[in-house]
Amino acid sequence: MDNAGYTTLTRQSGLLAEMQAVANNIANASTTGYRREGVIFSEFVAALGADDPSLSMATANVRDTRMEQGPLTQTGGSFDFAIEGDGFFMIEGPMGPMLTRAGSFTPNQAGELVTPDGFRLLDGGAAPIFVPPDAQIAVAADGTVSADGDPVGGLGLFLPADPNDIRHRDGVRFEVPGGTVPVIEGAVILQGFLENSNVDAVGEIARMIEIQRAYEQGQAFLEREDERIRGVLRTLGG
Repeated sequence: MDNAGYTTLTRQSGLLAEMQAVANNIANASTTGYRREGVIFSEFVAALGADDPSLSMATANVRDTRMEQGPLTQTGGSFDFAIEGDGFFMIEGPMGPMLTRAGSFTPNQAGELVTPDGFRLLDGGAAPIFVPPDAQIAVAADGTVSADGDPVGGLGLFLPADPNDIRHRDGVRFEVPGGTVPVIEGAVILQGFLENSNVDAVGEIARMIEIQRAYEQGQAFLEREDERIRGVLRTLGG
């Protein structure tokens, strides 16, 4: 296979990966705190030999997570929190702390705020947040948590120490191997609100159509190239 064939095959593989990312975005268009994903195409060129042309191939193995603010929805829930601005909530994951923008929590049997699947929400010192049972809970814009008017803790907001050192664990959670830093200013916590997915469903559907057309064009090229090679072989064989 010549260089054009290799390039087209790797492009087809990348388009397939991008199609999967777009389909996942559409599926999570209504998921609280979800961050839209894409892929980044890159090219590498390898020398094959002194008398041979170089080999050019494209890959799409880098995931690109978009961090734009999603729209906010008012729920009125005492334990629903949204971040307006930069920053993430920190939760206690199975393999260590993780960051998230999904702000739906509830008290567990011990009175600790947890995610719907049981991961504990952490405060600015990376400790669990306890709320007294049957108390009236209020959260200030700076994250201070009060029960019946008395402060009992605070919601912590964090950012990766290195903006490029953040790994998508799933749709709403991220790992930060290089550690985090607290958000000092520029963010507001809203009680009784949730941040929606930042996916533009209409835009994603339009992108899916573009990817499908590009894939079909690549497939048509490969079929024509295959027929050309077969024709050359038949001529030489005849």
